[in-house]
Amino acid sequence: MPKIVFVGAGSTVFAQNLLTDILSLPDLCHSEIMLHDIDNGRLQTTALVANSIQAQLDTNAVISTSLDLREALDAADYVITMFQVGGYKPSTVIDFEIPKRYGLRQTIGDTLGIGGIMRAIRTIPVMLQVVKEMEVRCPDALLLNYVNPMAMLCWAIAESSNIQTIGLCHSVQHTAAQLARDLEIPETDLDYVAAGINHMSFFLKLEKEADLEKIDLYPRLRERSKGQIPYRRVSKSVSLSDAVRYEVFRRTGFFVTESSEHFAEYVPWFIKSGREDLLNEFSIPLDEYPRRCEEQIAEWVSLRDKLENPDTKFESQKSNEYGAGIIDSIETGQERTFNGNVMNMGFITNLPKEACVEVPCTVNGSGVHPQKVGKLPPHIAAIIQTNINVQSLTVRAVLEKSKDHIYHAAMLDPRTSAELSLEQIWSMVDEMIKAHGEMIPPDLR
Repeated sequence: MPKIVFVGAGSTVFAQNLLTDILSLPDLCHSEIMLHDIDNGRLQTTALVANSIQAQLDTNAVISTSLDLREALDAADYVITMFQVGGYKPSTVIDFEIPKRYGLRQTIGDTLGIGGIMRAIRTIPVMLQVVKEMEVRCPDALLLNYVNPMAMLCWAIAESSNIQTIGLCHSVQHTAAQLARDLEIPETDLDYVAAGINHMSFFLKLEKEADLEKIDLYPRLRERSKGQIPYRRVSKSVSLSDAVRYEVFRRTGFFVTESSEHFAEYVPWFIKSGREDLLNEFSIPLDEYPRRCEEQIAEWVSLRDKLENPDTKFESQKSNEYGAGIIDSIETGQERTFNGNVMNMGFITNLPKEACVEVPCTVNGSGVHPQKVGKLPPHIAAIIQTNINVQSLTVRAVLEKSKDHIYHAAMLDPRTSAELSLEQIWSMVDEMIKAHGEMIPPDLR
């Protein structure tokens, strides 16, 4: 039976989704599942959830926990990473509050921008430590990474290790489902190709399966974009507008796979000091990620009590995360398709070969097979390149122990460079490095 290790298993709700997916599959329900975290309280909550799911599904997996990473990784076949370094306090608060004093506002701050840069600086070393231990304890294991900033982490791993790695996100499949609802067609009728980089892939093909032909859905989506812009529910009490993505679609001709609140901070067009009109027109939720964190923290105690209650019934409905299906395909040979983050070995020919790209992949008994996409439309490639510039310099900063490249990444970031002077950027980065303290590698302080 395969051994599947969850690194960061204290992310209880996300772990619950993946555990349900794994235990719902006949060929994986007998797996050895090892849960690892550095927070024993959160780890034990997830263990209780795992055992409750197992009891409800009547499966026979071997579920165990460990606070020791080496012990957890020993003889693993699959390693799933799902952690955050620094947490909401202090790290996320620092990433938002210091830039705010310079007039630099953010929405999510986990992928690009100064928030994404600083998150990468403190997360890459931790991820590389996991990979280093894998090289000793389970060198043939497949690493399935869910940690952000996705592209920078996968890039750093690829340049530092031979561990097989695939970066996984749910933005492509979530957006496909959203577009199906917007167009009022069954999701199963969609046939699409999406490619680019994580959180900035675009639907290059968007078609509907018909009896004798495939129908291009982009003309229909253009008509839809002239009507009322859809809202997406992000929590029980909050829905957010998709105005940014529809505006980008109208201007570029292609629909992007990441949400409007994310995409707004990857480009220089929507968030500007003194332009409240833009914020209102496109309903941009500044400080959205801190709001979500505070909401989750406020709800955690009651949620934990619910999760730990032996009478709680967990829905056996599978999520649309790719992870369990990938493992099942490798174990059984059943072929599946998904979008994964891999190094660009010629898959997208007009993006840098050293970059991490998000492309369609197939997976079967022989492993993961990324598919060649070819050239992206030139204007789409150009937009994506502005983000790759920042990713590359941030990765170089950590791997080459070059503090200078942290400043260089910030000065080339689309949002930061559109808002601040070079002197302000240098001063802000200095202040953030100091505030993060020991979270930053010694050579970069």
